[in-house]
Amino acid sequence: QVQLVESGGGLVQAGGSLRLSCAASERTFSIKNMGWYRQAPGKQRELVATMGNCGNTNYADSVKGRFTISRDNAKIILYLQMNSLKPEDTDVYYCNLVTMFGGDYWGQGTQVTVSS
Repeated sequence: QVQLVESGGGLVQAGGSLRLSCAASERTFSIKNMGWYRQAPGKQRELVATMGNCGNTNYADSVKGRFTISRDNAKIILYLQMNSLKPEDTDVYYCNLVTMFGGDYWGQGTQVTVSS
């Protein structure tokens, strides 16, 4: 059972930056996709950015040009560099890992709050 632990959330002023990290509890060679999602209270969880096993990336339109997803493959750590943050980026951010064998794992979430 893979466990994901996020860190790096916090309170920042609009225009500021944060970097989120997501560390997997064990190394697996069967990663299909890893990504970041976010969810506000009462709303559906939405995609922020994902990275496939080949390094291909996908971003939500709302974060393109501001957020960058990256991964340390040796340590299985996923990052999300968030620049030019806006109040509407305020959410709980979740890390996700999907394996080639159908495993689908989520972290506990980390709060990001952007003040205006």
